[in-house]
Amino acid sequence: MQEKMQFTDYDQYLFGQGVHYDIYTKMGSHPTKEGDQEGVYFAVWAPNAKSVSVIGEFNGWDTQANPMTKAGPIGVWEVFVPGALIGQLYKYFIIGMHGEELFKSDPFGNECEKRPGTASRITDITDFAWTDDSWMKDRVNFVSEKQPMSIYEVHPGSWMKHPWSKENEEGFYNYREFAMRLTKYVKDMGYTHVELIGIAEHPFDGSWGYQVTGYYAPTSRYGSPTDFKYLVNYLHRNKIGVILDWVPAHFPKDAHGLADFDGTACYEHEDPRQGEHPDWGTKIFNYGRPEVKNFLIANALFWVEECHVDGLRVDAVASMLYLDYGKRDGQWVANKYGGNENLEAIEFFKHLNTCLLGRNPGAVMIAEESTAWPKVTGKAEDDGLAFSLKWNMGWMNDFLEYMKLDPWFRKFNHNKMTFSLTYCYSEKYILVLSHDEVVHLKCSMLSKMPGELDEKFCNLKVGYTFMFGHPGKKLLFMGQDFGQLREWSEEREIDWFLLEEKPHEKLRSFVRDLLTIYRKYPALYATDNDPGSFEWINADDADRSIFSFVRKAPAVQLPAEKTAAEKVSSKGSGKSGKQEKEKVVNLLFVCNFTPVMRPDYRVGVPVKKTYTQIMDETGLLSHKVKFKAVESECDNRPYSFDYPLPAYGVAVFTY
Repeated sequence: MQEKMQFTDYDQYLFGQGVHYDIYTKMGSHPTKEGDQEGVYFAVWAPNAKSVSVIGEFNGWDTQANPMTKAGPIGVWEVFVPGALIGQLYKYFIIGMHGEELFKSDPFGNECEKRPGTASRITDITDFAWTDDSWMKDRVNFVSEKQPMSIYEVHPGSWMKHPWSKENEEGFYNYREFAMRLTKYVKDMGYTHVELIGIAEHPFDGSWGYQVTGYYAPTSRYGSPTDFKYLVNYLHRNKIGVILDWVPAHFPKDAHGLADFDGTACYEHEDPRQGEHPDWGTKIFNYGRPEVKNFLIANALFWVEECHVDGLRVDAVASMLYLDYGKRDGQWVANKYGGNENLEAIEFFKHLNTCLLGRNPGAVMIAEESTAWPKVTGKAEDDGLAFSLKWNMGWMNDFLEYMKLDPWFRKFNHNKMTFSLTYCYSEKYILVLSHDEVVHLKCSMLSKMPGELDEKFCNLKVGYTFMFGHPGKKLLFMGQDFGQLREWSEEREIDWFLLEEKPHEKLRSFVRDLLTIYRKYPALYATDNDPGSFEWINADDADRSIFSFVRKAPAVQLPAEKTAAEKVSSKGSGKSGKQEKEKVVNLLFVCNFTPVMRPDYRVGVPVKKTYTQIMDETGLLSHKVKFKAVESECDNRPYSFDYPLPAYGVAVFTY
């Protein structure tokens, strides 16, 4: 509990400049003391309000009981309420510029009443004992370009639910229960990170968390802020990184939220051509207003620094960069040069990313940017946006269009699988098969595949193998690693019962094997941004719809990340760390996208070596098969070897 807080002249100066990076320690509600009196300090920004008071359970919701005082010209109102207690609900009662009576939840509140309630709740966010020191210390040295990132995208409310009961009618696991069950699954599969959807407080379940009203509050659907920190702490102690979806692109018009906060356009632009998304029915932040920029940048820092998350995936970046995004003529205003680029949003991203990544080495900022905007992951000083990584939406669209085709027609669309290699080094990419691709009648990943059910599984296995061999970090949405049949719905858990059926369990085992080799071999992650690390063996075999390529390890090999089983087996092996570090292993991939078996398939190879097959369409091989390259021209190479390639066959070789 802090001793007497107040919004000082220096606080006002920093906030007015948009650089009060820990503003959340002053704004909102904070248990404190004034003299011998314990209570809560409240502060809120409402620059055009005629008056503001705080109302809540501590004063019987009396609008006259606790009037707030304007701290200075910038428009921050503050008050100390003796006797207010942690856990009590509150709101701000605002008389707007035109006499409006507004009842608003706290923009900087750290906990909210569970929906459908809309009040904020007094809490103490400093009351958690972190035990993830080892993770946080190691995170400083994490370099996303050089280390594995296989991300499991999860919506907590629909990942897994309790059986229906009177005590928990919605069936949600709380953050602490979720932590244990999620960690067990993620460790078993071998993902390196989880990406959590819908953590910031939001009123409508059907928005999946993409229409936020409580930017500084983990949703109360699953527990308290302390419970959320427990989840992050637990994942970190189990060596799992945590990424959150973050939504600075827009906010809803809910009466208790940010819209027209003090009776005027406070957080949004006043002109609806600048301040509203007509397609989404939401408001757009005013990125040029220092206090609004400060609200958002400090919010990103809140999640990374106060809640220890390891990165943010920024939603709908394109909608922020383009003034005419989703708008018709007359619905938008050009910038001062007459263009459609949002100059204020560009500056915001540069400020946000350089600040957050500069203060938090090892953290990542990920852009969901769906256009060809240049230098999204470029340095700010080179006129880039300074993100760490970008979702590869182009690859995703081409990949899915190809995979949905009947195998007969794939030969006419061969370039859909090769085109991404012409631009995959222009940004630092993540290959994504996200929640967006399995909703709104788009079908689940398995249901997108052609053929009868058994063929669908075969198609998905060869598709996933191609994905894991392609340069770029990886992301899979929950349920797609075992072949969810139905589209995802936030109203129910994913179909875990399918794992009782062999084809679904075999697919999950296959994906687990892909995750294993991905983490084991640096050739698959340490050279993603090196154009010399990928080499087509044959990119032109359209008639047979077969792709073959090589992933090359870095010249100076990085230590491979071991699974738990490998760590145990290596203890008595006598192998030194130095020997393992110096071992350079390249990989050769062959993927057959048709149901035609090739019993005499021959593949050209870069060097006359022995090639060891470690994986086929059934998964990792317990008895590895070796093939010795001979002097026989194939694929315009002097060396090759032959082996039987099954229908929908895959083969991964090391050399």
